[in-house]
Amino acid sequence: MQIAPCSGKLPPLFCSWSTQLVSGFDTFLEKLFKIKAQGSSVKAEVIGGATTFLTMAYIIFINPSILALTGMDYGAVFVATCLAAGIGCLIMGVWANYPVALAPGMGLNAMFTHSVVIGMGYTWQVALGAVFFSGIIFFVLSAFKVRAWIINSIPPTLRLAIAAGIGAFLALIGLQNAGIIVGHDQTLVTLGDMTSLSVVLASLGFFLIIGLVARQIQGAALLSILFITFLGWLFGDVAYTGIVSAPPSLAPTFMQLDIAGAFNVAMLSVIFAFLFVDLFDTSGTLMAVAQRAGITDKNGKLPRLERALMADSTASVAGSMLGTSTTTSYIESASGVASGGKTGLTAVVVGLLFVLAIFFAPLAKMVPNYATAGAIIYVSVLMLFTLKSVNWDDITEAAPVAVVLLMTPLTYSIADGIALGFISFVMIKALGGRYHELNWSVVILAALFVAKFIWLG
Repeated sequence: MQIAPCSGKLPPLFCSWSTQLVSGFDTFLEKLFKIKAQGSSVKAEVIGGATTFLTMAYIIFINPSILALTGMDYGAVFVATCLAAGIGCLIMGVWANYPVALAPGMGLNAMFTHSVVIGMGYTWQVALGAVFFSGIIFFVLSAFKVRAWIINSIPPTLRLAIAAGIGAFLALIGLQNAGIIVGHDQTLVTLGDMTSLSVVLASLGFFLIIGLVARQIQGAALLSILFITFLGWLFGDVAYTGIVSAPPSLAPTFMQLDIAGAFNVAMLSVIFAFLFVDLFDTSGTLMAVAQRAGITDKNGKLPRLERALMADSTASVAGSMLGTSTTTSYIESASGVASGGKTGLTAVVVGLLFVLAIFFAPLAKMVPNYATAGAIIYVSVLMLFTLKSVNWDDITEAAPVAVVLLMTPLTYSIADGIALGFISFVMIKALGGRYHELNWSVVILAALFVAKFIWLG
């Protein structure tokens, strides 16, 4: 941090104190984050943090709108979203010193609402209990360094399939929120009224995001959400309620998780799904962002990896207590790294901005579902990118991917999509004479999923 020379108009004593204060703060940041050692600067870290925040701030509008469908208080979820993201970013930045930001994850929030609560009929309190258990298990696995064994035990094909399946599920939710896809008695779903205001504005929002991204404009999703909300207000469909206010009460969701209700056999598949989606998402994000930031060692491994993973899992546990779905690392952190962020100070800046966002609750509450639909569909497109890495020439690889990709949205359940993917992978490899490509962990998990369908439905 450069220290500006004191003006002659200032008292010498004040000038000396201010210089020492700035110098001491600069030294403190350097000791904590090793900024110069990473070839960065405080200015670059702040710019990187602001950039990351702009690219992922859409979650403060989308997450409350999704979780509110379970009956959770919108204002409380909004505050919980901001605080969980703030806590996660601060832990990741200060303890692990990674330029990786965290927030309640897209896909995981959809699973929480549409699969566990609406689909399976559990209360949102029980669903929060499942998030709590998955975070605790994730923390233990990270502390005892068994993460690598788990990830290596799951075939890459299934990891790609899970990401793509969640992407397809998000696409369905986004299309429903926009009114582009509606229910039908005979065909289950059909095309909605393409001339309705919600469909037109949601479509415009999606096209706007893609256009801005193609032009490499930061914060495309956030800008689209705000612009479509503004258009909704112009057309008289959105009531103006203000921009800034005191934060809503967190009481309706704070410490409302039902741990006892989540502690039963029927919830194991749900906890497993939360755990594995977070595990794969976090591991992939950390590797991608660390490589982009140049903080991997000469062997390509990540320093302080256990700390980063435990920071992620701790954020999920904290989020469940505050009242939000699983908190996870965001690949949007790469935008901040590309802007110059290389240390944990970048994540700290993101965390502080999320905390400040709690004062914008009136703005968040104005945002209609069709304004966030375009952003949800955009995220689904990003997750569907994983399909490019599938070996489509090998039918034993392609078929399990197709099962997960199709069954996740059609069953309206990420947990069931994952389960059917494991079962189909084992059956197809076995019947195809490819036994050597199976390992005991995958076979055992597939057997457990079969038992779950037989006895628990």
